[in-house]
Amino acid sequence: MPAVSLHGITKRFPGVVANDGVDFEAAEGEVHALLGENGAGKSTLSNILTGLYRPDEGSVELYGERVEFDSPRDALNAGICMVHQHFRLVPPFTVAENVILGDTRGESGRFLVHPRHIERRVAELGERYRIAVDPRARVWQLSLGEQQRVEILKALYREAKILILDEPTAVLTPQEAESLFITLRAMAAEGRTVIFISHKLHEVTAVADRVTVLRGGKTVATVDTAESTTQSLASLMVGREVDVATRVPREITIGGPVLELAGVGATGDRGAEALHDVTMTVRSGEIVAVAGVAGNGQRELAEAITGMRPTTAGTITVDGKPLKGGDAREAIHAGVAHVPEDRLHTGVAPSLSIASNTVLKSYRGAQIAHGPLLRLSAIKERALSLITNYDVRTSGPNVPARQLSGGNLQKVVLGREFSGEPRVLIAASPTRGLDVSAIETVHRYLREGATGGMGIVLISEDLDEILALADRIVVMYEGRIVGELDAETATKDALGLLMAGVTEPVA
Repeated sequence: MPAVSLHGITKRFPGVVANDGVDFEAAEGEVHALLGENGAGKSTLSNILTGLYRPDEGSVELYGERVEFDSPRDALNAGICMVHQHFRLVPPFTVAENVILGDTRGESGRFLVHPRHIERRVAELGERYRIAVDPRARVWQLSLGEQQRVEILKALYREAKILILDEPTAVLTPQEAESLFITLRAMAAEGRTVIFISHKLHEVTAVADRVTVLRGGKTVATVDTAESTTQSLASLMVGREVDVATRVPREITIGGPVLELAGVGATGDRGAEALHDVTMTVRSGEIVAVAGVAGNGQRELAEAITGMRPTTAGTITVDGKPLKGGDAREAIHAGVAHVPEDRLHTGVAPSLSIASNTVLKSYRGAQIAHGPLLRLSAIKERALSLITNYDVRTSGPNVPARQLSGGNLQKVVLGREFSGEPRVLIAASPTRGLDVSAIETVHRYLREGATGGMGIVLISEDLDEILALADRIVVMYEGRIVGELDAETATKDALGLLMAGVTEPVA
């Protein structure tokens, strides 16, 4: 008997049919993958199953009985939990407080809660599933990757019967991802149902029993994973042949150093030292990847280079000229561009229009402003040019940035950063949460930027992305660079061990 059955699900929003007669079934004891491009309807379908939306048409059944959820609480009470791509966390609360928030079972539902006991249970879960995070840390102090771990812990703490995971391995090493897959298989063996949403097709083929593919809001196919390949799944998602994260040869002309870090140190948000004696060089025309599990200093490194975080030691130079630590405007003027990991809240001003977002770093320039007055026609012209050149799918330049899909929003950020003709680009998790087609586009932009002479620092936890793009790879662990590998000869196993802090050869 299917644990979850959705029949003829249709959900409309103004001007959009997000789900158009979708059929989906996942069995007890099954890991079932849900694939589709951004905008294919995966999130809407998940939100219907978790009680956030009600379908306009169609029905939902759990274990053969029709159900109607009026709220997410109803879905939680039915044993459905979801780890969302966009986190449902309260930033001022601790990790443990977020994990038990809204849970009315057992100790969590008591009037008096013993914080240390909850913290111990959360720590035990983190250790058990290899997604450890400090239970006493405030969520606002965590990286995006660490926040995703908190969401996974919330679902595990509630002992969900039906668990929906949206991109759960984005911040794990290959060894940790493999461990998580073992855990998911064990959960399925116990009779639980796991719905696995991922853009990493090799993960889908590794862990899922079956795959349902959505395209344009409709069900395209449900196939057995054993009979599928990453290439066939990508083609089903996009409707055409797609190059799936393979290394593309490019003409590389390596020039002189454009970015140099010597003995750089910096403190984190909690006051502890986050960067320790970081020394690295990036040359013109080169893509240097920084690999590591989230929370090992990558965010602080990006912020130190871009002037968003003061340094406590060492020097950072661009084209031989030292940067003043903690001065973002100086970094911009020196030719440092930044694609941050949180594109919605750091990369853009969500409530401002696309046009306004394209000039956030250049509105003082003579082409955009005349004294204190902005040249609105010039801003609009620049935005229209960016929309055309980067194929941003939107109805016009006045659309608020928050209304764009993840892929289109990333195109706006990349277009704005490239328009300044930077010497150095810091790209942090530039394809996180994007679909196969959007990833293909972003990778092409990065390759073209490097070919044009830019020095690129690619910060990513996605080893497929790193191996597809990088010329050199440095690995960070606990705020230090613990190793450097040539991308042509690097392996996932070698990278994974360095990311876990293993610097000596394993016998």
